[in-house]
Amino acid sequence: MTLKFEVSGRVNRPVDEVFDAVANPAKLSGYFTTGGASGRLETGVQVYWDFHDFPGAFPVQVVEVEANKRIVLQWDADAPETDDSGSNYTTVIMRFEPIDGDRTLVSISEEGFRRTPAGEKASYMNCQGWMQMICAMKAYVEHGINLRDGMFK
Repeated sequence: MTLKFEVSGRVNRPVDEVFDAVANPAKLSGYFTTGGASGRLETGVQVYWDFHDFPGAFPVQVVEVEANKRIVLQWDADAPETDDSGSNYTTVIMRFEPIDGDRTLVSISEEGFRRTPAGEKASYMNCQGWMQMICAMKAYVEHGINLRDGMFK
């Protein structure tokens, strides 16, 4: 059995606006992929996400996109410095649910981490990262603030 987690948060904007903040590379780069995102999240494409505070862009496979509802991604979740046993692809599922009219519940789960010390460490780091992403998205979408700027480096 592999490790799995889920985080969620509410954004005070309509679901189409919140969904676009993730799918649109220009918006995603405004609060999360601070080094850039190479393309729009669309079913079947591979994009590259880069972060100024972590070295190098890395590939993200977009498995499925259902507009304003769901995004499914796969990527190699084990950092090379934490595990020398090869690639370990995990699945990320982002769900967007309209609530209370103009609010959106964003839930992000990730599964497939190995039950090893390196897999456990990677799952903890990604859990923290996805929750930080939701918080940063909320600040960006609601107030135009980039919380990630200077946060990690």
